Amino acid sequence: MSHPISNPPVIDLGTDYIGKPTSRVDGPAKVTGAAKYAAEFNVPDLYYGHVVSSPVTKGKITKINAQPVLDLPGVIQVFSHENVPSLAWFDRNYKDDVAPGGSPFRPLHEPNILFSQQPVALVVAETFELARYAASILEIEYEVEEHSTNLEAKRDEGYEPGKGKTGFVPPPKPRGNPEEAYQKAPHQHEGEYIHLAQHNNPMENFATTVEWLGDGKKMKIFDKTQGAMNVQQYLTKIFGLSTDEARVISKYTGGGFGSGLRPQYQVFMAVLAALELKHSVRVSLTRQQMFSFGHRPHTLQTLKLAADDKGTLQSIQHKALAETSHFEDFTEVVVNWSGLLYQCENVKLDYELAKIDAYTPIDMRAPGAATGFFALECALDELAYKAGRDPVEFRLLNYAERDQNEDKPFSSKKLRECYHQGAAKFGWEKRTPEPRSMREGNLLIGYGMAGGCWDASQQKAAAKASLTADGHLTVSSASNDIGTGTYTIMTQIAAQTLGLPLEAVTFVLGDTTLPVAPVQGGSWTAASVGSAVKVTCDEVAKKVLKLAQKMDNSPLKGVDFEDVQFVDGQIRRNDDITQTVDIREVLQASGESKVEAESSAAPNKVKQMPYSMHSHNAVFVEVKVDEDLGTVHVTRVVNAVAAGRILNPKTARSQVLGSVVWGISMALMEESVMDHNIGRYMNHNFAEYHIPVMADIHDIDVVLVEEHDDIVNPLGVKGIGEIGFLGVAAAVTNAVYHATGKRVRDLPVSIDKLL
Repeated sequence: MSHPISNPPVIDLGTDYIGKPTSRVDGPAKVTGAAKYAAEFNVPDLYYGHVVSSPVTKGKITKINAQPVLDLPGVIQVFSHENVPSLAWFDRNYKDDVAPGGSPFRPLHEPNILFSQQPVALVVAETFELARYAASILEIEYEVEEHSTNLEAKRDEGYEPGKGKTGFVPPPKPRGNPEEAYQKAPHQHEGEYIHLAQHNNPMENFATTVEWLGDGKKMKIFDKTQGAMNVQQYLTKIFGLSTDEARVISKYTGGGFGSGLRPQYQVFMAVLAALELKHSVRVSLTRQQMFSFGHRPHTLQTLKLAADDKGTLQSIQHKALAETSHFEDFTEVVVNWSGLLYQCENVKLDYELAKIDAYTPIDMRAPGAATGFFALECALDELAYKAGRDPVEFRLLNYAERDQNEDKPFSSKKLRECYHQGAAKFGWEKRTPEPRSMREGNLLIGYGMAGGCWDASQQKAAAKASLTADGHLTVSSASNDIGTGTYTIMTQIAAQTLGLPLEAVTFVLGDTTLPVAPVQGGSWTAASVGSAVKVTCDEVAKKVLKLAQKMDNSPLKGVDFEDVQFVDGQIRRNDDITQTVDIREVLQASGESKVEAESSAAPNKVKQMPYSMHSHNAVFVEVKVDEDLGTVHVTRVVNAVAAGRILNPKTARSQVLGSVVWGISMALMEESVMDHNIGRYMNHNFAEYHIPVMADIHDIDVVLVEEHDDIVNPLGVKGIGEIGFLGVAAAVTNAVYHATGKRVRDLPVSIDKLL
């Protein structure tokens, strides 16, 4: 006797967008010019402000002769410490969401000069050209004091950052007996690794356009930022404004890389001028002025590593000394990674700061980790050679299955797969181990590799969703998009959750009237805002299901939310996908013009606390070095990344491609050169601050390693903006050694260091 076979329901994946390589939804606006940036908004009857920068590094303003400038027809005002109104008094009013410990810089607050290019005045005029000219002839006299900008001279003045006061994650306590283990080990390596300051240099300069609305103190503040809400709370505290009076808008940001995490001084000056003049004002910084504030800090690192005859790590000792300003304690997590990434029982990690006469550093893509992993992965390569081990084999031999810093298991870790898949894609097996053993004519060929890890974080965020009767969904959150693809992945999440076509979904961001979101940084936006979008769209879906169940003869009556799917504009029963209701018909039948929900998502600390959560990568690099000229060409890169669930392989790959380009730049080009005689960065322009051009970049392959993680957040994503950058500079440097036999421990690897 035969029995009928029950066929499981077939799920239509027509609106299954997550994980698909979707093109950017904001792409058309950007390529047609419809996307407006901070200095592009057409505001009627606009005044223009130009910042005057201090030519001295340390001292005091003794005299400002503003009258000749004010006598110029069309000049409106000159703002300086002499005429700025009384503002908020306490340091806490000037602290933004990501401010380090200390006293934040207060523009135009006092005559004292704390760093070169400090803003000392703002000239406001009817035209940009006039403001710029007037600023150039403003007469200011200074009393000059002796300055100190050389971190090398501060080696004996390092101090531990104040724990608990800076948001700093201090190094863990030492474990084992690192020095004794080092002395006993047969294979030892000690070296110092250095990079000078590096500046973020996004394509869009910092600018603010304030539109004076004429209703009390109400303003629209169009600002270049990575966090509209952070800028708003900074301004409201300083100027005593309400959130209605200081609406901050940042729909598009032309790159940030961390430089826009904190409010920069042009937004303070633009709002100050607008309030005093009761008029719309725009203030834009020049490219040279982009070198007047935050940067990746000049850092000196010493590493001592030791291994036994098998190649097993016996000791890790990592110490860093980094610069900070005299008024704030900027800290990074530089050395902690060395106790996390590899298995070792004897570890000592130290981190110190030294104050110099420069502006406070700022987060720059993968802050701390970019610095720490350069040193760690180069030192590990050196030790692998001494121990007679292949660099990949050496890392696998010392693979950490557990976070020894916190004594926790990893929520997920696919670094081993990154090593294997990356090496296979690259062709690592073709490498001969001896330096200078591979060549093409006069080109020395080198293979190098390195790895990295980055925190998988989630912050609290909120979102709002509104589904109208015509079937269009609008989702909003005050997050930013600095070019990472936030518009696109949030649209994908929302569209899939409610089963709508991508073109039926609009995601709105970058406005402080929208639900709260954190600054865009730390690779946490996808996890944070994405989780809020998912939760909020689920709330809309539940409301729509209830309305559908009230319809006459509804096939969905009595069905739980978990037993339906939202696909292709319909709600379907899981047990019988032929039983459907059209979403638009639901709203039309209900008489509701729209269905709305607003919700938030936050980290599940109870679930996450027992785990260490990170993304990982492994980078493989080929270089070709001209034996006669010492020129280095990075000809191939493979970057294998494990970052949880990939929401959009196309934008994720783009993020990693950009990271690799920057890693090559860090290895071979970037350095902000300080002339200590005058205390100023001398190469503060794109002519002399070198970054890659198209001719410098060749084949880059990105391998997105599959990784499942249901601990990190409901979406299982880890973020990819930082992790792709890590290990690249070290891999390039290691490849240069393999090609030439010369170790370069101070970046960048320039021709003079190889000849």
